[in-house]
Amino acid sequence: MFIKFCPCRPLAILALIVLAACDPQAPAAEGRAQVTDGDTLTVAGEKVRLHGIDAPEMKQTCDRDGRAWACGTWARDMLRALVRQGPVRCVETDRDRYGRMVAVCYAGENDIGAQMVRLGAARAYLQYSHDYVGLEKQAALDEAGLWSTSFENPWDWRARPALSASAPAPEGCPIKGNISKSGQIYHMPGQADYHRTSINTSRGERWFCSEAEAMAAGWRRARR
Repeated sequence: MFIKFCPCRPLAILALIVLAACDPQAPAAEGRAQVTDGDTLTVAGEKVRLHGIDAPEMKQTCDRDGRAWACGTWARDMLRALVRQGPVRCVETDRDRYGRMVAVCYAGENDIGAQMVRLGAARAYLQYSHDYVGLEKQAALDEAGLWSTSFENPWDWRARPALSASAPAPEGCPIKGNISKSGQIYHMPGQADYHRTSINTSRGERWFCSEAEAMAAGWRRARR
């Protein structure tokens, strides 16, 4: 399904703090955080999935003013900005099917998941939690982040079947527009990574007929 800053509620934050305080034995991880994507961190060697939110996937794009926008990499960058100032503390709420710690994480006194929803950088993940519904409603009203675009819910995007990676290029359009953690990159025939780069159009990747077309669309040339 496609979907065309309010202060965080003190009671919601207080409830989370109280829950953590009530269970002093709850596993926790604390330290500098390394960001994998918009809802995943590594803290003190522990892989952590942020509780109650779902951010766009790294290869996911959104439609902004008729152009593909790398909202997945943007969400990752927003999370990096929230955690880069100091140590992060994550209090476990669960373990997911991959064995990762699911946790409420704090940068200082700030609930990082709440901040991501408030900024419009992640959806409230209602399948698992309703903690951030109020924040999400306000973010949508404010047209913050994703809410200023046309976007697909991350869970719907993940559920879509991938198109064949070996599909041939359209005639006369051999340039590969790939989306990676580095953003929107195009690969020219003859470049080192051209043949190993596959194009999945269901994820917003595309073919270009000329380098000028790729540049005009906001993509940049691969370094090799």
